[in-house]
Amino acid sequence: MQPPLRGKVRTPSRLCFDLSMTTIDRRKLSALLDKERVEHLARTPLSRAAYEAADHLFGRVPMTWMNKWSGGYPVSMASARGNRIVDLDGNEYVDFALGDTAAMAGHSPDATVAAVTKRLAVDGGITTMLPSLDAEWVGAELTRRFGLPLWSFALSATDANRWALRIGRLVTGKPKVLAFSYGYHGAVDETFVVCGPDGEPEARGGNVGPPVPIADTTRVAEFNDLASVERALAHGDIAVVITEPALTNMGIVLPEPGFLDGLRALCTQYGALLLIDETHTFSAGPGGCTEAWNLKPDLFVIGKSIGGGVPCGAFGITNEIAEAIRKNLDADLVDVGGVGGTLAGNVLSTAAMRATLGEVLTAPAFEHMIAMATRFTAGVELVLLETNMPWSIVQLGARAEYLFTSPAPKSGSASALVEDEELEDYLHLFMSNRGLLMTPFHNMALMCPTTSSADVDLHTALFTKAICDLVS
Repeated sequence: MQPPLRGKVRTPSRLCFDLSMTTIDRRKLSALLDKERVEHLARTPLSRAAYEAADHLFGRVPMTWMNKWSGGYPVSMASARGNRIVDLDGNEYVDFALGDTAAMAGHSPDATVAAVTKRLAVDGGITTMLPSLDAEWVGAELTRRFGLPLWSFALSATDANRWALRIGRLVTGKPKVLAFSYGYHGAVDETFVVCGPDGEPEARGGNVGPPVPIADTTRVAEFNDLASVERALAHGDIAVVITEPALTNMGIVLPEPGFLDGLRALCTQYGALLLIDETHTFSAGPGGCTEAWNLKPDLFVIGKSIGGGVPCGAFGITNEIAEAIRKNLDADLVDVGGVGGTLAGNVLSTAAMRATLGEVLTAPAFEHMIAMATRFTAGVELVLLETNMPWSIVQLGARAEYLFTSPAPKSGSASALVEDEELEDYLHLFMSNRGLLMTPFHNMALMCPTTSSADVDLHTALFTKAICDLVS
């Protein structure tokens, strides 16, 4: 099945001049990057001071990933609303990072703010380990959007994935997980895997303190390679195949026509459960790729954006899996069996999810967001065409990303080969120094309901200038 990627591409006016250069002068790139680093220091002195004063924070940031931002330190936020962020120095940014998807609804959307304020200040209670009526509404809405009939909540997609994998091993009686090379599903130990030279699983570089060798828990395959999937499944020990419908952690890697249908068929043939993780790919539409491409997962995970920024996650299961759990009298899902947590499903998170899904991330909102991503993609395509840059851009609904190769890679391993940290740093700093934020992990841009055509066109103008400065 061919993924629906985007609408009709516009044909904007041509650049003021044509370029024929298609290679990067690394000395020029280094000089331009140094210039942007100096500018970053000059325009964000209060952010730098806050960073240097953070003596009691490991890495000088609340969470170590924040050191991924280019420039030597992240800007420190003063306020945020919609798709705008203001830093301590008063600089305003058009935000295409959106909290690495967690703020896909925009920062502090009115409906979500009203719902959580009511829960906090009027109704009272944040976490009581008791249900509220909001929880059933959210479960029914997730069923309407994604199809699975039964849901349970977590505080993150990482936890939801962990618990779903546990359930998969329980009901199949099999010990291992099949994950795709360079896929990503949060801090889930079983999924930090890449294909080794012989196709066998190897630990992904940099994995901190893995509990056991990755081959003890995981088999690996290449995305878009059904033959590698079948070789792994043929061992007969795989409980769950876990994947995003399109990979998003090493750049966007779209499924080839027929791949996901073939994956579903192989899971059924070999008695493995299919877990679809739509934490990032929810950008494809109101029902994510699962609805758009008619996917039929046994297990489903989502998180981040569905709470409008309030921590949450969810996993869905089929009736057949639920019945298998009920029949297993040794499974403890109400105490210390390894599924669930004290704060999971709290009334604040469920109130946020109800408001965000019911009033913010609606079908009309997605229509607008996808139109903005299509405009974004068209602008980048034009610049690449007219500068003869051998790059590509991939769109998945409201998400788009440019990659330093063409055509776009078809697997996570192939995408990993074209990373260019220095080039990314230059583009990111060029943008942020002129009031625009891209996701610090590669070159991804996400649209939210308040993203405007003017915001997208600002990116096109800045991207044009950054590339022309680099290759002219």
